[in-house]
Formats: sequence, structure tokens, C-alpha cells
Amino acid sequence: MTPNLRHSVRAIILDEADRILLCRFEFPHPVVPEQAMAVWAAPGGGIEPGEDRLAALRRELREETGLAITADPPHVWHQQVVAAGHAPGFDGIINDYFLIRANHFQPRGELTDDQLAQENLVAFRWWRLTEIAGHTGPELFSPRDLTTPLTALLTTGPPDQPIQLGL
Repeated sequence: MTPNLRHSVRAIILDEADRILLCRFEFPHPVVPEQAMAVWAAPGGGIEPGEDRLAALRRELREETGLAITADPPHVWHQQVVAAGHAPGFDGIINDYFLIRANHFQPRGELTDDQLAQENLVAFRWWRLTEIAGHTGPELFSPRDLTTPLTALLTTGPPDQPIQLGL
């Protein structure tokens, strides 16, 4: 039987200093294990009926961060997680990640703080790769081993084909 997977898009937003913008999700969120306080993940979200991946990415970025993109960014990573409870109402999730280079900005999207909180999104932060690699706090990153694909992306640039990610 084919699993029912939620299709989502995420943006790897890098500023001029190669910092990555991540969103902090707090409980109760399906990707936050019980022992962790929160998870830091790339901005983005689900693809709505009738949307293609890039239309969904543009909408999610406007709503969450206020960033408007017009060019088609490169598709750099693909993640498929089949796990009950990982996405409510689904058997798992597919995340497609796109690379966006932008000047440093303060995220402020169309959604109000209350609307963001309803999605369990409570903060934004720009991270350096060294901060992610050296992080020892109770929060997790999504994907869990964010340092490996991010290092490759910063070192060699966008791949010809999306890199397959684990959990």
C-alpha cells in the first residue's frame, strides 16, 4: 500500500555571510520529539491543492518571512520521512528544499504572531554553520544532521540533482 505523504517545500535562505535562516517550532509539533524542547527548521510548509512546489514556496515565504522571490531557485535537497505521527493525518512527509540567496533581513511575514503561534512557529534566527555544528542545547535541527548537507552546499554550491536527506 502506498503511504499517504504530506508534500511540503522549504527554503534554505542564506545571507551574504552564509548564515541560514531557521524557524523555531515548539510543542506540540509533530517533528519535535518529546525529549526535545523545540526544533529549528527551514521556513516553508505544505503544498495546497492546485499549487505547484514553487508557488507554494513563494506563498510560504511571503506568509512566514516577508521574503518575495521571483526567480526559480535551485532544488537542492529532497527528504522523505515515512513515520506515523510525523505529519498529523498523514503517514509521513516529503520535504523539497530550495536554495535562496538573500541580503540579511529581519523576518516579518504576512501572518500575525498569533497565526504563526497556531503553527507552533515561535521565532526566527540566523545561524552560522559553526553554531549549528557546535550546538549542544536541547533543541534539535531538521534535518537532524543539518551540518553535513549545509557544509556541502556552502562548499560546492547547488547540486545538479537534489541530494537525498535522512531524518
